[in-house]
Amino acid sequence: MSDLISLIVTTWNREDALDAVLRSLAAQSDRDFEVVIADDGSGEATASLIADWVPRLGRPLKHVWQEHRGFRAAEIRNHAIRVSQGSYCVFLDGDCVARPDFVAVHRALAEPGWFVTGNRILMSETLTAKVLRERLDPEHWSYREWVRERGRGGINRTVPLMRLPLGPLRKLRFRAWRGARSCNLGIWRSDLDRVDGFDCAYQGWGREDSDLLVRLLHAGVKRKDGVFATGVLHLWHPAADRAFLPDNDCKLDEVRSGRRATALHGLSTMGAAIEPLRVRA
Repeated sequence: MSDLISLIVTTWNREDALDAVLRSLAAQSDRDFEVVIADDGSGEATASLIADWVPRLGRPLKHVWQEHRGFRAAEIRNHAIRVSQGSYCVFLDGDCVARPDFVAVHRALAEPGWFVTGNRILMSETLTAKVLRERLDPEHWSYREWVRERGRGGINRTVPLMRLPLGPLRKLRFRAWRGARSCNLGIWRSDLDRVDGFDCAYQGWGREDSDLLVRLLHAGVKRKDGVFATGVLHLWHPAADRAFLPDNDCKLDEVRSGRRATALHGLSTMGAAIEPLRVRA
């Protein structure tokens, strides 16, 4: 696949983590990509950081911002999708550091009719603080260094960092949605359009990514596992407020029990947004 890849990176008031993520993207071996920051209402410090990275990233960098009115990841991702130029979208959280071949591996795994689900390792609060404070570059650490960190309790596991040529085994779970997250997820733009993107009916933390994957499966798009290939380094953060999770679980149950593939409030409704929306390129 030789198409432009759009990396859609979500963030909210986490400049130190976003800086580390952008640093890791600036060092990608595959250079045919753009970055769209999907900002759910951060302050000016985030805007200043992104502006500082524009001349340094070496690739097109856009900043899409919406007013913060609670956790609205689905909505800001849809805004980012709309301004993206790539035929393939890779979703990455603004606290997930990518290794140097992250884009290259996603490109190699991309295949029409399939979405690609990656995985992650979780870094401890202590290790995260050290990495950010000392501006370390864990995306370049060797596997031996990560094994040492595992022994010290700095990470929860090392498996996502291993590389295995799984071949057809990547397609064994072609109908599964569980265990896949939008912090490391590749989807063709045409498939996102087919299901009308994320569903903005989801407010608060949780399940908007599962909803998207279930609807993709309903539309005939299958799952391809990016494990042992695309693992990212997830910086620690406090647990999100899960007050809306019961309501979101009910929405997900409704989608799972039926055959609906399109979002109730998806990409096609974004043009009618009346709230302030900023796009900086």
